[in-house]
This record gives sequence, C-alpha cells and structure tokens, in this order.
Amino acid sequence: MARKKHAKPHEEEAGEAWLLPYSDLMTLLLALFIALFAMSQTDASKMQALAQAFTAAFNMGGPSFFSGMGPSTSMSSATVTSGADTADAAYMKENNDLSEAKAKLDQYIQENNLQDQVSTELNEEGLMIRLKERALFASGSAALQGDAERIVPVIAGVLSSLPERVTISGHTDNVPIATAQYPSNWELSSARAVSLMRGVMAVQPSLNPARFSALGYSEYRPIASNDTEEGRAQNRRVEVFIARSMRFSGASTDGGDNEPKTGTTAPASTALTTAVPAAGSAGTAASGDPYKLSTDMRPAPQSPGVVPEPLRH
Repeated sequence: MARKKHAKPHEEEAGEAWLLPYSDLMTLLLALFIALFAMSQTDASKMQALAQAFTAAFNMGGPSFFSGMGPSTSMSSATVTSGADTADAAYMKENNDLSEAKAKLDQYIQENNLQDQVSTELNEEGLMIRLKERALFASGSAALQGDAERIVPVIAGVLSSLPERVTISGHTDNVPIATAQYPSNWELSSARAVSLMRGVMAVQPSLNPARFSALGYSEYRPIASNDTEEGRAQNRRVEVFIARSMRFSGASTDGGDNEPKTGTTAPASTALTTAVPAAGSAGTAASGDPYKLSTDMRPAPQSPGVVPEPLRH
C-alpha cells in the first residue's frame, strides 16, 4: 500500500500571517498620533469632546484619563468682560470730554465770527484746533498779536479742562524767508509754535509743561496747494493737537506717537522739535488781567529764535 504523501504548507499563508497584527499596530499608532496632535492644538470645547469619546470607548463611562487635561480656564469670562467694560467706559468718558471741548470751541468761533481763522476737527486720533496765521501773527513774525488776546485764553481754558498730551506745531507756506531772526521757514514755524505755547501757559500757569511739545514743520506738511495765494494762506497756520489716550478696545496710547497726521507727511528726521520749559508766571500782564498777553511771552527782539545748534553763528 503506497504511503500517502503530506502536502507542504502553503508558503503564502505562512508569509501573510504577520499582516493582521501589523495593520492593527499601525492603526493604533495612527490613532495615538491623531490624539496627541488634537491635544496640542485643541481648545477647551474640543478637549472635552475628545475626552468624552475616549471615555466612552475605553472606560465604559467611568472616570477618564483625559478629564484633567486641556487648557486652563481658571480666568472667568466675567473677569475679562469686566476689564473690557472698564476700558470702554474710560474711552467713552474721554470721547465725551473731547466732544464737549470741541462744542465749546465751535460755539465761541461762531459767536465771534472766527470761522475763517479758527477751525476744529475731532477724529479717532484726537482733537485738532487749527489757527491760521492772521489770527495770531503778522507776516514773517512769531510775536502774538491781533486776535490772539481773545483766542489764546479760550484755548488755554480748554486745555486746562483736559488731561491729555498736547502737541503745538507751526507750519508755513513755501515762500522762502531769510531774515536775521528767521534764516528759514524752519525757524519761523518753530518760533510760532513756541510762542503760542508760552501764551497758553502764561494765561493758565497751572498747566503742566510736561504735557506739551512744540514742533516746527516749515513748509513740508501742507494742507492745500502752494500754487495759489488762497492755498498758501491755508498752509500758514499753527495747530494745537490734543491726543487721545484711550482706544475703544481699552488699549492705552500713552507713550506712543501722538503726533497729528495732517497734510503731506514729511520724513521724521526733517521735523524740528523744540523742548519748552515751564512758562511760570512771567506772562501775566502788569495790569493784573490774567487773560491779557504781555510782551514777556513773545520772542526777544533780534533773538535767533529756535535754531538748531549747527545753524548758530
């Protein structure tokens, strides 16, 4: 009787036996990496959903390993909301104060028929008070005169009611000037800014000089074309800018750039900045009238004005 031969094991069956555990291992690794990635990128709601899924799958509804994980939510939304409300309230108060100051100025301008000499503008940067040359100065001069005696005290009163920082800037047209006192429009524009600043501090000595800065821009920030006489008259001006210290989001702007952005922007290096000391009480008139301007606040005759060091001879 012939012996029955046993068939050899099928090589393919023996070779494919490892595929099943290998695929299970790869699936578990993929799930692990997905879970790790989700935990690193998730927020509180996603983390809670992930924890619930793992709890239902592995712990059958019991306490989960993932229950204590996820971003901290210790800061309550009430605290964040309270801070935002406080900041917005501060913004609204400042905005109301600036709006009231503008309304008072506009009323004074209308009652005294100064519409063609003084104007105001309130925007997101702050309150701008723009004064044309003829409202304060004679041509080619930085000495306060004309309507300055009635305009300066009003501006000083407005500034004394507001705590914000103030920038006073002088501007000219493009017509050159070359005198012993003002060799160029740089000196003239700077001297006019300083002259107005001293006039304001003279009638309101309680003003803090640290709030103020004076800038001279010469002809380089026009608000109209210098090709016409009307345009040049608009460019010859002094601007008083009251910068906001708050934004609606509650972010403070203190310490930032509170320089008014008007006209054509010149390079920062071309602006002539002048530090102004305290005016003290020297500007009070001898008659005792606190609103009368005296010659003490005006540039001294034959003074070189505000001149950069390299230009002095």
